[in-house]
Amino acid sequence: MADPVISPPEVAFTSPLEHSRRQLEALLEVSEAIAQQRDLPALFHDLSDRLRSVIDFDFLTLVLHDPARNVMRLHVLATRIPGEKAAGSESPVEGNPAGWVWQTQQPFVVSDTDEETRFPDFLKRYREHNVRSLAILPLTTAQHRLGAMGFGRLLPQRITDTELQFMERVASQVAVAVDNAINFATSQAYQSQLARQRDRLQVLLEINNLLITSRELPELFRGIVNTLERVIHHDYTSLALLDSQTGLLKIHALDFPGNQNIFKPETLVPRDTSPAGRAIATSQPLIARGSELDRYDTEIIRTLRAEGLQAVCCIPLIHHGHTFGTLNLASRRLDFFTPEDVELLQPVAAQIAIAVENALAFKEIEALKNKLAEEKLYLEEEIRSEFNFEEIIGESPALKRALAQVELAAPAGTSVLLLGETGTGKELFARAIHNLSPRHDRTFVKINCAAIPSGLLESELFGHERGAFTGAINQKIGRFELADRGTLFLDEVGDLPLELQPKLLRVLQEQEFERLGGNRTQRVDVRVVAATNTDLSKRVAERAFRSDLYYRLNVFPIQIPALRERAEDLPLLVRYFVQRFSRQLNKGVEYIPADAMDALTHYSWPGNVRELENLIERAVLLSPGKELRIPFAELKAASLATAAGADPSSSFASFTSLTSSASSTSSISTLEEAERQHILRALKQTQWRIAGPKGAAVLLGMKRTTLQARMRKLGIRRPV
Repeated sequence: MADPVISPPEVAFTSPLEHSRRQLEALLEVSEAIAQQRDLPALFHDLSDRLRSVIDFDFLTLVLHDPARNVMRLHVLATRIPGEKAAGSESPVEGNPAGWVWQTQQPFVVSDTDEETRFPDFLKRYREHNVRSLAILPLTTAQHRLGAMGFGRLLPQRITDTELQFMERVASQVAVAVDNAINFATSQAYQSQLARQRDRLQVLLEINNLLITSRELPELFRGIVNTLERVIHHDYTSLALLDSQTGLLKIHALDFPGNQNIFKPETLVPRDTSPAGRAIATSQPLIARGSELDRYDTEIIRTLRAEGLQAVCCIPLIHHGHTFGTLNLASRRLDFFTPEDVELLQPVAAQIAIAVENALAFKEIEALKNKLAEEKLYLEEEIRSEFNFEEIIGESPALKRALAQVELAAPAGTSVLLLGETGTGKELFARAIHNLSPRHDRTFVKINCAAIPSGLLESELFGHERGAFTGAINQKIGRFELADRGTLFLDEVGDLPLELQPKLLRVLQEQEFERLGGNRTQRVDVRVVAATNTDLSKRVAERAFRSDLYYRLNVFPIQIPALRERAEDLPLLVRYFVQRFSRQLNKGVEYIPADAMDALTHYSWPGNVRELENLIERAVLLSPGKELRIPFAELKAASLATAAGADPSSSFASFTSLTSSASSTSSISTLEEAERQHILRALKQTQWRIAGPKGAAVLLGMKRTTLQARMRKLGIRRPV
């Protein structure tokens, strides 16, 4: 391009004295500028404006040596030359006049670039921009060689010694300013680094404190979110944990301000098609931005994209070499999540991994603790229970046949259905099956399906979660969970409500269920022994009992003989109960008269062993000495009823009418006694069920509360 026409400098028309004065003033102004400026570009721009009044130049440069890369870097450029290269460009030390000045600490002065032979490649670029004269001076302090300062003109005008000396003084002051600015920048960078390290350590410390104070996963997660938000501003946070049973990822906790209900609790995410799953597979952090996210075809990613999120960062949770989940952050900014953010999040994720495993372990321990507490209470109730027989008493062939079947069924894990009249000892047989099975060292759990209201039976069997229904203020462990790896005895299974039967069938077939109000599948290993005193096949025909459940329960049926079918066992049972109740009641009964034993043998025992037990307890209590006193009037009345053709096993009247017709001199009972016997007959007919459509209250035409009040007044209690 053509050389521009530049006016002669004003300094050429001034006297030497005036010129010296201006140089001194310029040096003072340079000192002031150095004192006021710490930013190199601003400082050099200020210097160029001040120096133009003293010395003529068309460009002024500052070239510093980078010791890390061993290059010369152009830091500042003040120029009138169009198209000159920008600040920040780098050149090698060799073959560069600024590098030569830095190495030799000698000025490089060129009066005419067309005549200069040194550094031909470098000077060629100057000629291309019509630079004709230039000077490059060392930029050095007492401690450091920093680089070089250069200035030049577009005319072949020689740089005088006076100008060179003046610029050397300026360069010495600029060197101090540059050194201070570099030190200041280094100090600022170091302070910023220390501040970042402080913030990171603060984050790690706060999360460590959360590990100590928080055990519940939601509370722990809330604290983590609040801590991270102060150092990494983002729009979405979640924890994805691997479910070992299903192989899917569960979003156990999440935070999405303004859209907290956008996902369901414990949302399931496919492992193979999600960024979290990818991070788990590689055990490495994963960052996906923009269109990269669209490759993951999951509901959560589609929803987040619809909400405007542009970047997702997944940090794997690793503990003891096992990757079991990810910490996930997302932002609406595309350029979010720098390597420094990942560097911060990795130790945070390591602590979170410990915290999450501790929280999950604590939850499991708490569940086991609750289960053990429930088992303890249950076993304490069992110890206090009056239903427990110490052993099965009898030598009759009918009893031996039933016990032989018990020996066959006990070692196997198959379901057993105990059939027999009320009071025959079905629970005792169920315990015998459990004690003879490989599960004998585990829990034997029982539940009477007829004794618990149908609305509560599901909760008793399968448990419930907190808030599952009104009044469910705590989580409850069901009987199936209590019986895990043990035996569950379902007494009166024929009274199981029809709506619960499919759930019971599923447990029997799949060994899995969900708690009431929960969505997590519980797996158990339970052997079920059921019992009933009703004809289940008849209830199946009446559509009151599911046929598939009946066939599942009736795999190995055992018929327990009634007491009247094993009359030869009655003397053994009588002696056993007399000894037992004599010890319990602190009585001294030792003898059983022959006529008493004969009367007991000829009685039909509609209530079976339970009725015999209650009668002997009452007889021992009423016996004044060593001889057992039996209420013969009751037994005679039963014999008369049998002789008249009555069936003592099907009517409660054979026992309740004994007291009114026992003696030859019968008398009319009081109205209160007649009412008592009437209520007893109704209770016996309904198998002591009080409420419900088949309860005694409906049969007697009165309210349940009224019947219960009359029972308390008349001293009526369910026999045990």
